[in-house]
Amino acid sequence: MSLYECVFIARQDVSATQVDSLVETFQNVITESGGTIGKTENWGLRTIAYKIKKNRKGHYVLMNIDAHSDAVLEMERQMRINEDVLRYLTLRVDEHETEPSAIMRNKGSEDRPRGRGRFDRDTSSERPARSDSASADAAPAPAAEVPAEGDKA
Repeated sequence: MSLYECVFIARQDVSATQVDSLVETFQNVITESGGTIGKTENWGLRTIAYKIKKNRKGHYVLMNIDAHSDAVLEMERQMRINEDVLRYLTLRVDEHETEPSAIMRNKGSEDRPRGRGRFDRDTSSERPARSDSASADAAPAPAAEVPAEGDKA
């Protein structure tokens, strides 16, 4: 048997319980064929980089699979048929990661602010804006008069 990692994206309108039932359905396909599911991570509702079938967000799920290729092909066929699955990707790997994935490790960092934006600046410490048109129209400032050596004031 080979080791696989499968990530699929479910539609944003389905509930979390429906996503869990999808995962259970795909797990049953694998276990009925003699394979096993090692780890399942539900990454939650996340923003997609571009619209897929008019969806801007999707429920992401990662599954570590130990099965024959026939079982994986059947699971992918079921994913293609299912309307709730937007995209899926299955990769063959040499070994499964035992620790949480990078998405799960960084999941808490989404809650913190990402830094100050352009409009969040404190304007009191900034220098006043210079109007280029006002400075271009004004005549240059006269040079200070320096008395000649012989002149006394």
